[in-house]
Amino acid sequence: MKILRNYFIKEFLSPLFMALGVLTFVMILGNLIKIAELVINKGVDIFSVSKLFVYMIPYLLTYTLPIATLTAVLLSLGRLSSDNEIVAIRASGVNLFSLIVPILTIGLILSLTLVIFNDRVIPFAHYGTRKTLKEVGIKNPTAALEPGVFINSFEKYILFIYKIEDNKMYNVRIYEPQGDRPTRTIIAKRGEFIAIPEKNMVKLKLIDGTSDEPDPESPAKFYKLNFKTYFITLNMAQKKEKIGKKPKDMTMVELKNEADRLKKEGIDPDPIYTEMHSKVSMAFSCFVFVLLGSSLAIITRRREKSINFGIAFLIVGIYYLLSLGGETLALEGMLAPALAMWIPNIIFAIIGTILTIRVCAS
Repeated sequence: MKILRNYFIKEFLSPLFMALGVLTFVMILGNLIKIAELVINKGVDIFSVSKLFVYMIPYLLTYTLPIATLTAVLLSLGRLSSDNEIVAIRASGVNLFSLIVPILTIGLILSLTLVIFNDRVIPFAHYGTRKTLKEVGIKNPTAALEPGVFINSFEKYILFIYKIEDNKMYNVRIYEPQGDRPTRTIIAKRGEFIAIPEKNMVKLKLIDGTSDEPDPESPAKFYKLNFKTYFITLNMAQKKEKIGKKPKDMTMVELKNEADRLKKEGIDPDPIYTEMHSKVSMAFSCFVFVLLGSSLAIITRRREKSINFGIAFLIVGIYYLLSLGGETLALEGMLAPALAMWIPNIIFAIIGTILTIRVCAS
C-alpha cells in the first residue's frame, strides 16, 4: 500500500511542477511585453522595472498554482486510468480512496500555504507595486500616462493627451474646473514634461496653443491668449509621502481593523469582508480542484496533455466566472460575503464529492 501511495504522489508532483513552471512562464512572458514597453518607449529606469517584475510574480502564483494543481491531477490520474492501472489496482482489492487521500492532503497543504501567501505576501507585493508606480510617475510622468483617456493624476487639472512619444506629447488639452464658474481650458499642439521628483511636482512646457485667461475686469469671464511657449506647474494628486493602503494591500488583521472602523462610522463594511473571504476562498480552490479533478480524471480516462489542459482551463474559467458573480452579489448586498465568495468552492466541492464517491464505490 505504501508503495502505491508513493507512486501516486510521485505521478502527481511531477506534472504539478511542470504545469506550474509552464503557466507561470507564459503569464510572465505576456507581462514582459508591457514591462519592455516601459523601458523602450517610456524610458523608465531598469531598477524600477525590475521591482515591478519582482512584485508581479507572487500575484501570478495565486492564479497559476490552483490551475497547475488541477492540471497535474488530470494529467497524472488521467494517464493511470487510460493505461488501465486504476483497473488493475481495483482488481487487486485496494481501496482507491486510500490512494487519493495523499493527493487530497497535498491539495489541502497547498491551500493552507496559499492562505498565508495571500495574507502576507500578496498585500506586500500589491502595495509595493503601487508605490513603485507612483515613484515612476513622479520621475517620468509620461510612463504613468495613457493617451486617449482623461488623466486625473494631478491636482486641480484634468489632462487629455492624444499622442505620447517618449517625453513628448501631441495635441494636449488641459481642463481646470472652476466650481461655479466656466471650466478653464488650455490647448497646445505639443508639450513636454519636466519632472521635479523632490517636490512631488512636474512642470509642463506647452508649445503653440491657446489658453483661457480670466478677464481682470470680470474674473468670471475668459479671453483667449495665443502662445508660442507656456509653462504650467502640476502637483501630483497624492500630497502625502505615504500612500494609503487599499483593501488588496491589507493583511487579514488590517482588513478586520478596517471593517471595525467602518462599522463605528456607520459605513457598510461588506466590501472589506468580501476581500477577506476572497483571499481565503481562492486559496482553497487548490483543494477543491484536487477533489474534483481526481475523480474526473479517472472517469474521462484521457492521457493527452492538450485535452487535459483544455479541461483544466474550462473548469477554471467556470470557477472564476462563479467567483466574479459571487463578488458582484456580495458588493450589491444581495448575499452575505461569507456565502457569496464561497459559492464556487461549495458547488465544485459537492460535485467533486459525488464523483469521488461514485468512482471509489464502483
